[in-house]
Amino acid sequence: MRDVLISPSILSADFAKLGEEIRAIDEAGADMIHVDVMDGHFVPNLTFGPPVIEKLRPHSKKPFDVHLMMSPVDPFIEDFAKAGADILTVHPEAGPHIHRTLQAIRAAGMKPGVAINPGTPADVVDPIIDDIDMILVMSVNPGFGGQSFIESQLRKIEMFRRKIDETGRDIILEVDGGLNPATAPRAIDAGVSAIVAGSAVFRGGPGEYAGNIAALRGGASN
Repeated sequence: MRDVLISPSILSADFAKLGEEIRAIDEAGADMIHVDVMDGHFVPNLTFGPPVIEKLRPHSKKPFDVHLMMSPVDPFIEDFAKAGADILTVHPEAGPHIHRTLQAIRAAGMKPGVAINPGTPADVVDPIIDDIDMILVMSVNPGFGGQSFIESQLRKIEMFRRKIDETGRDIILEVDGGLNPATAPRAIDAGVSAIVAGSAVFRGGPGEYAGNIAALRGGASN
């Protein structure tokens, strides 16, 4: 079985008890903790910042997979590093110098990732693929949880799988948006190695989290 990482998005957790929710998904088998940072400018919503991440960090030793949907990014890189982010993923559209941003993320001690919106072409990663540790394919338009999976992104996932395999590097290929037990197997077959899921993990309460994660992971094949 191919190992598929599950990174539950805490955007779908109970905000009144985020620490408990993170401990619960950790114990239920999550591989990473996905934190969506939205600024109300780059995307039409507001969520978490470094102070919240810092408070949540002690609740799990799993990697914090932090996706920045914000602009500008560079002035806040050190803040996210100090808060406890392990992977910091940014959008090429968030600033004019994506290569410099990725270098700054690595210099701050985090793994750099790049997020690709549905309307962003796959070849945007070609000049920077040797500088990243994750490609995050957005299978919805960023900004809100609970959206439906955009089918056309399966072809983009296949493109990225070929690009990654050609490098020979262990780059995580992650997908985020509309993932559930019906759509996850298709994304896995297309080549992803990590799945972000919000409502598909958190539905039913803590007693269901392990089963929900297992259902998503069950799409993995040889």
